[in-house]
Amino acid sequence: MQKLRVSREIPRYPIDAVDNALKLIELLRDHGSVRLKDAAVELGVAPSTVHRLLAMLIYRGFAERARGRGYVPGPALGAGPAGHGRISELRALAQPLLEDLAATVRETVNLMVRVGGEVRFLSTVEGSRPVRVGDRQGTVLPAHRASAGKAMLARLDPHELEQLYRGETATARKLNEADYAALVRELGFVRDRGFAANFEGTEEGVSALGMAITNAEGEVVCGISVAIPQSRFREVFDAGLLGETARTAKLLEERLSEVSGGSGLDRGQPPSPR
Repeated sequence: MQKLRVSREIPRYPIDAVDNALKLIELLRDHGSVRLKDAAVELGVAPSTVHRLLAMLIYRGFAERARGRGYVPGPALGAGPAGHGRISELRALAQPLLEDLAATVRETVNLMVRVGGEVRFLSTVEGSRPVRVGDRQGTVLPAHRASAGKAMLARLDPHELEQLYRGETATARKLNEADYAALVRELGFVRDRGFAANFEGTEEGVSALGMAITNAEGEVVCGISVAIPQSRFREVFDAGLLGETARTAKLLEERLSEVSGGSGLDRGQPPSPR
C-alpha cells in the first residue's frame, strides 16, 4: 500500500503573512464559521491584521461574510466544513485532556473529526521527547488510513460503511473489492478491541493508536490519537499507552455528556463535497 507523505517541517524561510492566511483557510474549512476576534486569538495577531487577511480571502473567493458578525467558507474553498456546529467548544473541552495525555506519555496527541471518508486534525499537542511526531493541526487524511479514523469508521453500521466506500454516491475514494473486504475485517478487530492502530499507514516511520469519542447518546463526535515514531511504538505501548489513552477518552466523553442539552456536542452530518 502506498504511504502518504504528511510531514510538516517549517520552511527554512517562512512567510508569516502567508502562513496566517493559510491558517485562516483551515479555520474556515474545519469550523464552518469564524469570528474575527476568535481568529485573532487563534493566530496570535491583532484583529486588524486578521481583518486585512480576511479581506483578501473574500476577494479571492475563499471566505464570505456571514449574516451575523462572522465569516464562512467561500466558493473557492473546495472542502466543506466539518459539519459540527460547536467545533470551538469541542476543542476547548478536549485541550486540557490532550495536554495531560501528551505530558504523561511524552508523545504527540491529536484531536480530529471525520468528514465522510476523511479525518480533519483540529488540534495537536506535541510530545516532549527530542525526536517526536510534529504538529498535524489542519491536516486532512483518509479516514481508513488514520488510527482514530479507523476507530470512528468502526462505529458505522455496515450499510453506512458500504455506501461510504462502495456505493454509487460514495463520498470517499472508492475501494476495490479486496481492499474493502480487508477494511471490513480490520474494523471488526477495532470494534472488538476498542482501539485502532496505524503502523506507518500514513507516513513512513510514524505509527499511532486511536480511539473514537462518543457523546451521551452513543454518537461519535470525534477521535483522539497518539502518534509515535515507529522505532519506539512497542516501548510506549508496553509502558501503558492503551490505558492512558482510554482514560483520556473516558474523561472527554464525560465532559461531553456534561455539556448543556444532555447529549454532548452535536455529531452533525458530514457535508457533501462542494
